[in-house]
Amino acid sequence: MRSLNRTLDREDLRDAVALAAASALVGASFGALAATAQVPMALTMALSLLVFAGGAQFLAVAVVAAGGGAIAAVAAGLLLNARHVPFGLAVGGNIADRWPARLLGTHLMVDESVAFSRARGGGTRSRTAYWLCGALLFVAWNLGTVAGMLAGSAVPDPDAFGVDAAFPAALLALLLPSLRRADARRVGLLAAAAALVATPWLPAGLPVLVGLAGLFAAQVPARSDA
Repeated sequence: MRSLNRTLDREDLRDAVALAAASALVGASFGALAATAQVPMALTMALSLLVFAGGAQFLAVAVVAAGGGAIAAVAAGLLLNARHVPFGLAVGGNIADRWPARLLGTHLMVDESVAFSRARGGGTRSRTAYWLCGALLFVAWNLGTVAGMLAGSAVPDPDAFGVDAAFPAALLALLLPSLRRADARRVGLLAAAAALVATPWLPAGLPVLVGLAGLFAAQVPARSDA
């Protein structure tokens, strides 16, 4: 088996490090928000270490901050993370061949690691990219969470700095090359439209699930130029 050094692409490493830096910033935003919402430090770290899903963590903290109970917070997080089911179907073969490694790899399955891997097709490079991106994101997110919690009392409104926009911007940059394909553009446009329409009516974090309707656009055959 090739060593990691032989399969690691320098451009992939550079891009993964840049994405991890954005993850650290958003993790700091999460930590600060949790601290200002009076979420216990142990629970905040448990969310980042054991759940490791940014959107679900923000949503769970928002539910708690609004006065909701633990059951409501968990239910909201599970609903938001339902998108990981199609993620697993899309990249399951790229994670690992054996089940123990696959189970470990699923913990690193977030939007960014999936997009990072899929953008590199298949094979060894795609698998290495998945583990590289997922591991760096996990470390950066948790370090950012700790930093955010420590700074939370001094920054009453973390959203004022706009760091929550860094991660979506980085993810969009990863997806742009895929939009050259007609089917990807159809899926993306329908997903964006569905999520946008749902935004005024659903709690924060849920419109992304409505965006899964964009997958139906993949079934529309491309129009022939002939």
